[in-house]
Amino acid sequence: MAKTGVRTETPTTPREAAEALRALSSMGTTFRARGGGTKFGWGAEGEAGAIVSTQSLGEVKEHNAADMTAVLGAGTPLAIAQKAFAESSQMLALDPPLIDDAATIGGIIATNDSGPLRHRYRAPRDLVLGMTIALSDGTLARSGSRVIKNVAGYDIAKLFTGSLGTLGLIVEVIVRLHPLPQRTVTVVGAGDDPKLIQEGSLALGHAPLEIEAMDVSWNDGSGRVLARFGGVAPEGQSATARTLLEKAGLDVTETTDDAALWTEQRDRQRAGDDELSVKLSALPADLAEIIAATERFGGSLVGRAGLGLCWLRAPSTTPVDDLRREVGAWARHCVLLDAPAGVRAEADVWGEPDPVTLQLMRAIKSRFDPAGVCAPGLYMGGI
Repeated sequence: MAKTGVRTETPTTPREAAEALRALSSMGTTFRARGGGTKFGWGAEGEAGAIVSTQSLGEVKEHNAADMTAVLGAGTPLAIAQKAFAESSQMLALDPPLIDDAATIGGIIATNDSGPLRHRYRAPRDLVLGMTIALSDGTLARSGSRVIKNVAGYDIAKLFTGSLGTLGLIVEVIVRLHPLPQRTVTVVGAGDDPKLIQEGSLALGHAPLEIEAMDVSWNDGSGRVLARFGGVAPEGQSATARTLLEKAGLDVTETTDDAALWTEQRDRQRAGDDELSVKLSALPADLAEIIAATERFGGSLVGRAGLGLCWLRAPSTTPVDDLRREVGAWARHCVLLDAPAGVRAEADVWGEPDPVTLQLMRAIKSRFDPAGVCAPGLYMGGI
């Protein structure tokens, strides 16, 4: 929720968005971007004098089914875009938690949010072919094009993915699409030993299988390895997965009615009302140690087993610094995502930044937002 008295701008075109940013910058008014508001609390604490909403920039502008590309306004809810693509048996291979279907394409890209499909289709930055951004000086900058094989210009899309609005406002994106699987089947291996969960996930990760999504979960002393296969006849590969998980010592089941399983995986990336959540990256071979740390904090975990990405939920009373030290022997990064306001105000969201990386980030910030009015203080080091 925007604070009372904070000015809100709701541009209806990219040009209006650029003009709104120019006007705010000329007055020295700091601002933050807002899409559906599902991740508005992410990042470090930072005051802003205005909110620039992409709510009126929400439409599927083009859907080129033959080329498997689409042009989306930044405020387009992903759920609405997916329904449009599904009419042509296509999908945008992004499936983060949607929070009442409110999450927008601009917000998802700006926060680098993702879901289980990342296992096969990679990160949000790899699905964006082009992007239009509004800068604080009123410039509209564009990069990329409507074709999949594109090498034109500076790759703004990759730079702005995960930037949390600190460099400018994403107003439009061009994305690549993929075929919607005709059928899916999910194999689940369950057990109460973290080492067996790790062994099962590593066995699948090293196997020559075309897996749509491969996840792990851990909660209340037991865990699961989930592998989803798609296509016309996915049962052949799922049979191989069953064998591998059984050899790892897990109890194996299989289902074609798997939508609820993956919805649960996505939803558990976000914390409940009296919880906090952190996103961490570690080697897949360190999964058992991460699970053990999760248990010590009385928490739960979901993750992309083959990518080493995990979302750890713990009680909101958990000291973030203690949690970060506990997983620090294995986790390369540990970032606070969700937390009650009082916890977030006292917590170190990002951890200790690398000085060289921080210097580079500040240099980029000064080039794209020399006035320093975009999302002040939201990113590490207050850039």
